[in-house]
Amino acid sequence: AVTMFTGRANCPYYAKAELLGDYLQASLPDFRVHKITQHPDKWEQWLHDVCETNGWEHRQSPIIWRELLDRGGKGQLLGGLNDFLEYAQQYYGVTSMMLSEEMLDIAEENLQAHLEVVKEDEEIKSLIKPMQIWITSASVPICYHLIPLLANGEVFGMTTEISIHLLDTDQFKEILRSIVMEAEDMAFPLLRSISEHTKTDQAFMDADIIIVLDDVLLNLEVQSLENYIREVSEICQVYAPLIEKNAKSEVKVISSGKTFANLKATMLRTYGPSIRPENIIAIATSWESTAKAMLARKLNMNTAGVKDVIVWGNITGSNYIDLSHAKLYGYDCAIRGPANFQRPLLDMIYDSEWIRSEFLSAQSTLSSRVSRCTGMLPAHAVATVLRYWYHGSPAEEIISVGILSEGQFCIPEGIIFSMPVRFQNGNWKVMTELEISETTQKVLGRLSHELVQEKLVALKEINEMHPYEAE
Repeated sequence: AVTMFTGRANCPYYAKAELLGDYLQASLPDFRVHKITQHPDKWEQWLHDVCETNGWEHRQSPIIWRELLDRGGKGQLLGGLNDFLEYAQQYYGVTSMMLSEEMLDIAEENLQAHLEVVKEDEEIKSLIKPMQIWITSASVPICYHLIPLLANGEVFGMTTEISIHLLDTDQFKEILRSIVMEAEDMAFPLLRSISEHTKTDQAFMDADIIIVLDDVLLNLEVQSLENYIREVSEICQVYAPLIEKNAKSEVKVISSGKTFANLKATMLRTYGPSIRPENIIAIATSWESTAKAMLARKLNMNTAGVKDVIVWGNITGSNYIDLSHAKLYGYDCAIRGPANFQRPLLDMIYDSEWIRSEFLSAQSTLSSRVSRCTGMLPAHAVATVLRYWYHGSPAEEIISVGILSEGQFCIPEGIIFSMPVRFQNGNWKVMTELEISETTQKVLGRLSHELVQEKLVALKEINEMHPYEAE
């Protein structure tokens, strides 16, 4: 027979039981043990399943049973720690004198060891089954620049293989094929496969990450803004149910591109209600990095020293570049300090007219530079945010991301709005502790109103096109 020891990784009673089991195995030639350690978050469900399968009643950690090999592995429940102590005393004359403090120390060691094993298992699995990345409208230049950034190992780590799926319409099939061939010829060690897809119904199969690059050619002299909004909404109405049906439950969805980045994310959430809302984001990093570069040129310093520029609102529409929290590191001025010494940016720029006319106005140089970019900048922005999402953003640094509002900063709920966040442990957290001025709050109110109206127009246009589906 084999005695099975299973418990919560951080349970001191499990620690005491398994050590007594180890002692019996070392002392008795016919006593064999097998240990199964469970993560604290998974323990309750695992225990329920085991008891249901075997018809047992047991509710605590650990659970110990004997598997009778001469009876086809049928399990005989011994019980918990006290039951096993009694069993060991009665049958083998052995007991445990372990102190509570020792039990707690070993329980903590068990938890850390279990987490290391889980991490190793995940790394091995990532090598066996690569991460599945889907890119829509993949014939656009952004995708061409993005593929090397994803495949070189810097985004997901040097042990994570990836498979890239390029999705576009039939008319771009040859472009997709040439991108696939070129990527294959580059022989990236971590690129397990890359393939083109033009059949929409098979889109997003087993997707871990979906990068939505669809754009509309915005020309208000040709047709109205409402018509363009309808086009975007219809694209999302096709994609969202396919994501729900075909992608993994924890899929991360990223909206980028030159137009309607916020609206695409909002409508994917609207038409894909089962997609985790915190896993749908819009990329604002292009604006952030371009603003930092302009400020660095104005101050004649290294761009890397400009931090905490915030992009609020509609990323590819009406947004607000907030410098009130921006800081300078390594700026050459009269006051100097260690490497982490910082100065408020607005204290160093005395040309307020330049900020107003060249930097913050709707027709500013900043806006012109972002809109003219051909693909390298937005590709780098997507890769940067993905790296932060998986490995965390720099400590204490502000990152701007379009996320589903839950009322932070008095922004209405239900719209994707760019705001300051920090990435940590595979998640992001809104930096609600930041203080914003009354002037900024008024600007956020105006930007919120525009995004709410944009969403209402999108829903209205679709409802008019498909009245029966809306009901």
